[in-house]
Amino acid sequence: MALHPGERGGAGRRGYALNPFYGEADPLGAMTAEPPRHCLPDGPMPPRTAYQFVHDELMLDGNARLNLATFVTTWMEPQAAVLLAECADKNMIDKDEYPRTAELEQRCVAMLADLWHAPDPAAAVGCSTTGSSEACMLAGMALKRRWALANADRHPAAGVRPNLVMGANVQVCWEKFCNFWEVEARQVPLEGDRFHLDPEAAAGLCDENTIGVVTVLGSTFDGSYEPVAEVCAALDALQERTGLDVPVHVDGASGAMVAPFLDEDLVWDFRLPRVASINTSGHKYGLVYPGVGWALWRDRAALPEELVFRVNYLGGDMPTFALNFSRPGAQVAAQYYTFLRLGREGFKAVQRTTRDVALHLSERIGALGDFRLLTQGDQLPVFAFTTAEGVTSFDVFDVSRRLRERGWLVPAYTFPPNREDLSVLRIVCRNGFSLDLADLLLADLTALLPELRQQSGPLDRPEWQATAFHH
Repeated sequence: MALHPGERGGAGRRGYALNPFYGEADPLGAMTAEPPRHCLPDGPMPPRTAYQFVHDELMLDGNARLNLATFVTTWMEPQAAVLLAECADKNMIDKDEYPRTAELEQRCVAMLADLWHAPDPAAAVGCSTTGSSEACMLAGMALKRRWALANADRHPAAGVRPNLVMGANVQVCWEKFCNFWEVEARQVPLEGDRFHLDPEAAAGLCDENTIGVVTVLGSTFDGSYEPVAEVCAALDALQERTGLDVPVHVDGASGAMVAPFLDEDLVWDFRLPRVASINTSGHKYGLVYPGVGWALWRDRAALPEELVFRVNYLGGDMPTFALNFSRPGAQVAAQYYTFLRLGREGFKAVQRTTRDVALHLSERIGALGDFRLLTQGDQLPVFAFTTAEGVTSFDVFDVSRRLRERGWLVPAYTFPPNREDLSVLRIVCRNGFSLDLADLLLADLTALLPELRQQSGPLDRPEWQATAFHH
């Protein structure tokens, strides 16, 4: 939720001048009336005028297709857009009133359970969410409740704070979870050129109050996969030594919709008995417009039944496990459409093309000589790079700023604790970001370099800019 301060004083009623062409014929002068910005207008305006007013202001937004910061989908087929419009008024949570939408949700859960090698896909449980952040919250809640139930006899009701082990590179939603649900976040710091979770270090932070370990299949910071199987092996060894049985959650926000198609031999999912739950973002590499995510548990034992609520005041028996009670069914329908539309081979072709674009672009940026690649885009189609050793006239923030002038949004940011000295640029390649667009970006970057090289040094910037973008 964005927080916007209101205007002070009496300026709240100040409005914009309308182009007279937009208005309806009106002897009272409504064609040029100025609607207020921060309070409701006194009366209605024609729909065409209201649309044009909002449309014109939104033109000042950036072009989503040129946003190489975001992981979310920015292109879908027209047929998907029709389905989204047809289902925009359906409340996904009201499964009794919209049983077919609910059925599509369950089919998607079953498809994902099969894709992620659940021992019995029919027995796996899961649900749609507004995105991976909500899915992570649900997975964390299940881990905490399982820990509480398993330790009910050992711990009195108060005085014990559980902990969750993760790498310092996790997406901010995990920090939110620990803050909101009063769980200690035990983060493994980055070291040298290791930019994600170390298996032995993770096991070393676990104790009797650990509710689980979070692994990330596709780090936000550089696109690399964390070694899920190695983390599970370290926890297996820990259990042999101490008896501690620590479950693993895989945050597959992006990679869980890439690895099954491009890295089929990589074992990271429910094939590992210690993996209790997995989440993904349907609106990232699931190829659906925002916002839809998915949370799955390997079986019913992994999701405590007491977390599932059943109500009947919308009609029928409606089990639900979610943080909200109203959400459009449109994105679920679009996800099912995408699964049907592409199938395994279609998803493989789309993700392969996206990775090829990432590899093509990273290779050429690396060949410029001004930059050093941290990753190449050979796992997630995402790569990070920094300025090469010896480059002193500009930094990554200068590059990001100059690219923005040409319409490209390429984020620059610092890495987490222990590597805050490292500032990088990151490019996210998505479906719809073609080789042609990649070459246009490269041409713009190449054209900027002569001027950047002539600077006397990096330009000053506000302190917040160094850590402004962590998504």
